[in-house]
This record gives sequence, structure tokens and C-alpha cells, in this order.
Amino acid sequence: MNIVERFLNYVGFDTQSSEESTTTPSTPKQMVFAEYLRKELEDVGLDDVELDDKGYLYATLPANTDKNIPTIGFISHMDTSPDASGANIRPRIIKGYDGTDIVLNEEDGTILSPNRFPELLGHKGEDLIVTDGRTLLGADDKAGIAAIVQAMVYLKSHPEIVHGDIRVGFNPDEEIGLGAHLFDVKKFGCEWAYTIDGGDVGELEFECFNAAGAKIRIKGASVHTGYAKGKMINAARIATELQGLIPANELPETTEGYEGFYHLLSLEGSCENAVMSYIIRDHDRKKFEERKSFMNSIVRHLNEKYGAGVVSIEMHDQYYNMREKVEPVFHVIDIAIKAMERLGISPKVQAIRGGTDGAQLSFRGLPCPNIFAGGINFHGPFEFLPIPSMEKAMMTVVEICKITAEYND
Repeated sequence: MNIVERFLNYVGFDTQSSEESTTTPSTPKQMVFAEYLRKELEDVGLDDVELDDKGYLYATLPANTDKNIPTIGFISHMDTSPDASGANIRPRIIKGYDGTDIVLNEEDGTILSPNRFPELLGHKGEDLIVTDGRTLLGADDKAGIAAIVQAMVYLKSHPEIVHGDIRVGFNPDEEIGLGAHLFDVKKFGCEWAYTIDGGDVGELEFECFNAAGAKIRIKGASVHTGYAKGKMINAARIATELQGLIPANELPETTEGYEGFYHLLSLEGSCENAVMSYIIRDHDRKKFEERKSFMNSIVRHLNEKYGAGVVSIEMHDQYYNMREKVEPVFHVIDIAIKAMERLGISPKVQAIRGGTDGAQLSFRGLPCPNIFAGGINFHGPFEFLPIPSMEKAMMTVVEICKITAEYND
């Protein structure tokens, strides 16, 4: 089975995670895919294949030498984003993309255009996997899983490539920020690892946001509109007032690079009750703490205006910038850069405007930068995957294994 066939098999599984769930994995369908992967890892000849009852899957490609080589790992997540449907994905391969608009769904008028997504032009002439315009594709992160599994198959079929013990790990619920929470770092047993969860070719990331989530609840008081003066507290209207206090130049759609933001994920409201969900992001730890303080100050202001207890907030940190944990072991980055350069890939070392499981794992003692898997425009119907990019991700994994075996020679 080649890497494209493997990926197309994977996206046939609906593995969308759910923020509303209290179980792990957050959706039972992720476990269905995990069982499939467990059998596949056994069939391709990996050892120590183990799937726990929370949906965490581990396996080993044993060393083929007596050399003292560090044990390293590669990790990807099985779930797809709650932002768009992951059910009944109908992928289509565009052969030799010619640089023009791609009609994803004629009936809906959904078009993947380089005018809107200029990154398409960087893959002119390549074969692309696209959606039917009604679901996401699932390259985040099934392209990463396909790259890792295919790399293990490649290494088994090329015994002349010397390597140490290589561990692979696939986990649920990354898209809802919980993927690394129950990942067994001790059992994984690696000196360092890489998540294969990035985007376009060459991406290499060891900086990410500091991240928090906030849930704001507003308790209103419904009174007949004819007699409401001085009595009604309209929770839905206060919610819009609260959002109006967020600086308009500090939103995801108005920021880039190292600029942080506040993002309103959802808003449900009526006169009596409203609930708002936010995520708060900043690369700088000091600015991150200031952003959280700002959210608390908004709540205090509205309670002073409308009455104590009308607005409440629950806030929790989700992950931190992994840079402080990766920099002391920078050879992990050097190896990845060298691997890409050997393959003729120009490394794009950049900060993630998001996070990966590797951020949390780095703070749990497993340095874990992030490497490209090849997909672009994640989390929606405009997601696409250049096939050569996924193939290069697979070969980058192979090269990292080769270089790790050579590193101390």
C-alpha cells in the first residue's frame, strides 16, 4: 500500500472530536479508527503495539543495530476538528494542478481559488487531494499518521538504513486541547520526539502560543418589554457589549506572526442567559498573563455596571510556549533541519500560531517540536493536500532516523 492509498483509507473514518464530551476519547468513533490503526501497525510488522482504553496507541520499530542510539519518537493525532464535518469525506485527486480555480462543489458554488488562497500556486503542477466542498479533508492530522506509518514501512523494507529504536504514538482529542493529557510519556520511553502535525513543506516549529480558554456566563433578568425600564437585564445584549470591549485589532482575523489575540469561539444567548466561549493566545508569557487579566477586568467592569454576579468567568490555561523546553536540547532542531536539507527541502523555522500536543509533552519532559505533514487550509472545506508534500514528510521522518543514528559518530 502506498502513502496515498493509506491516507485515503484513513479519511474514510469520521474521527471528529467534541468539546462538549466528558469522556476520553471524546467521541467513540475515534476508538474505531484507533482499532483499525492498531491492526495496521501489527500487519506492517511493528512490535509492542498497544492500544489503551483511552484511545492512545503506541508501537515500536526495533533497532537494527547494536550501536548506542537514542530512542526517538514520532507522534500524530487521530481526531479531526469540531469546526467542520468530518463525516462522509469524499476526497478527489486533481492531477497536475494547472494554477486555476478548482470547483469543489458546483451545486453549492464552492470554489478553491488561488485568488483567495494564493498558496495553491506554490503547488502548481503537483497532484492535489481536495474535498467535495462540504467537509474538511482530514489531512490534519491523518497526513501525519500516513507519513509516520509509511516511513516505518520504508525503514523495514530498507534494512541497510541503520536506526535505533523508533517509537510511534497516535492519540485522540488534540483538536480540543486534550491530546497530550493522558499520553504516557514514561511508557513512550523516548529522549525526544516530533509531532508530524504541521502544514506546508518545510515547516518546523518549536515555538507556539501560550494558551488559555475562558467560559463566560451572563445571568439576565427577563421582564415584559413594556415595563422593562430599570428592571430588565438582557444577557444577550450584554454579551455583545462584552465582545465590543475586545480590541478590534487583537482578533485572529487582524493579527499575524507573534501577535496575540482573543477569539470568540461561540455565543449562545437569550434575554435570561448567555454563554460565551473564548480562547486567549500570546507567544510572550508576560503578555499572555496580561491578556487574562484584561478579560477579568472586563468582567469586573460589567458587574459594576449591571450588578454583582451578573457576569462570571471560568478561565484555565491550556498549554505554554514549548520554546523554553526545546532550546536547551537544540540538537533536536538541528537534526530536523539537516534531514530536510538532505532532501532538498528549505526549512521554514517559524512560530506556530496555534499549538500542538508537542507543546504539552515538552513541559512533561519530552522535548517535541513540530514538523510539516503537508496539508494546507486545515479545519474546513478548502483544505487540500499536495501529494508530494505528504511524501516529503514521510521521507523527512526517515532522514531524521538516519541522522539520529549518525549524530554521535
